[in-house]
Amino acid sequence: MNTASLQSLCIAPGASLREALARLDATAQGVLLVADPAGRLLRTLTDGDLRRATLAGVDAQAALASLPAQPPICADLRASMRDVLDLMDRHRIDHVPVVDAAGRAVDLVTRRELSQRIYLSSPHLGDDEAGLVQEAFSSNWIAPLGPHVDAFEREFALAVGLPHAAATSSGTAALHLGLRLLGVGTGDVVLCSSLTFVASANPIRQLGATPVFVDSEPAGWNMSPQALRRALAALRADGIRPKAAVIVNLYGQSAEMDALLPLLDAAGVPVLEDAAESLGATYRGRPSGSFGRLAVFSFNGNKIITTSGGGMLAGRDGDLIAHARKLSTQAREPARHYEHVEDGYNYRLSNVLAGIGRGQLRVLEQRVQSRRAVHARYRAALAGMDGVRWMEEPQGHRSTRWLSAFTLDLPEASARRDALLDFLERHNVEARPVWKPMHLQPLYAGCRYFTHAPERDVSAALFAGGICLPSGSNMTAAQLDRVCELLARGLELAAHATT
Repeated sequence: MNTASLQSLCIAPGASLREALARLDATAQGVLLVADPAGRLLRTLTDGDLRRATLAGVDAQAALASLPAQPPICADLRASMRDVLDLMDRHRIDHVPVVDAAGRAVDLVTRRELSQRIYLSSPHLGDDEAGLVQEAFSSNWIAPLGPHVDAFEREFALAVGLPHAAATSSGTAALHLGLRLLGVGTGDVVLCSSLTFVASANPIRQLGATPVFVDSEPAGWNMSPQALRRALAALRADGIRPKAAVIVNLYGQSAEMDALLPLLDAAGVPVLEDAAESLGATYRGRPSGSFGRLAVFSFNGNKIITTSGGGMLAGRDGDLIAHARKLSTQAREPARHYEHVEDGYNYRLSNVLAGIGRGQLRVLEQRVQSRRAVHARYRAALAGMDGVRWMEEPQGHRSTRWLSAFTLDLPEASARRDALLDFLERHNVEARPVWKPMHLQPLYAGCRYFTHAPERDVSAALFAGGICLPSGSNMTAAQLDRVCELLARGLELAAHATT
């Protein structure tokens, strides 16, 4: 609810019952907020209150102040959605005003909106998935492997401009396989973007290697070429050549590959491109994920296309991808019996889920266009808002805007971010901080980290004020309007919460 809508619900205690009835009819929210001249909430007023007053014989011209006192049931700015819903259930009401420290009504939460959650990025199925899954059931190809897996690998490889791909049970499984295929093992050093989900780094540690984290650049938020140059120089001075580098393409956008790859090529460091979040994006006309020696993609439930869970390892080296398939099926040798000469994993995708993936892949471009439209709507709605800085789309990039993300470049950014997130959650809208950088995670305390510039930690600053908004390709126009309205109000309240 925006400021104007909230103000339209506020009425003075000196107003008459007739005036209140007219206001209730005009606002159609089912509740009014009776406030004193300083804005302090005195009580709420519903249709039921007016009906009971009429039945008790109160004159229609009587002032609201003449009604029996009724302290308001309200929440404060720290209240969660669960707190508000509990108040509604306990008191059998459908509206809960939110008051600030001075007792002034600054927000109103309704039961209706609490029944209609807006998710950060929900699955969006198309028209073909059900038929393809039915094919899997009809043919009895249910378990891992099958014709849908083979077809999904071929179709996916074509979509990302690579000759080979191996479908896996998750993007994390693909990361693990990719690092192992690049020879990462005990005692090795692996460069990794710091601003990412922990799955980008965990397989490094699980293989016995040590991650060295690299900061982001401020425009596109991906790995900073300046930080990478400094990291390579420092490691070279210590006599260390990294075994590999994991470059993450964040929130649907490719890293600056033209600046990063020459540095790594000169140092003899192969790249595992973590394109888990960037399927469908392009960089200078080439698909995201087509730049590293190997690339990883994710089909988790919140990704731009989904198989409910699943991933893909892709690349140009057919031998590496064939080896990935072997390792992902417990590294079984081609013998009549079960023969094993190396350890493997149960990492293959099922034929049923591959059928879903094939249907999803057919609508990938539609999903990209929808998410970009969501982002454009947000930018238009928040244009001119102080301190809102969007993740940029530098020249040569086409981002999918998998998640629309911005930072608050304002004093007390973290407090404002948290106040906005609390506000959105109270209204049943899912939003999140940007990824907490790996170099700030307790799990990776003590690991080396190279900033974008001396005394300038870009990743930490992005985390401090960064917010990811609901970005699903299946958001309705009404949902998008609702989030935009809430954002404007929430940003205003967040500013007041820190003053």
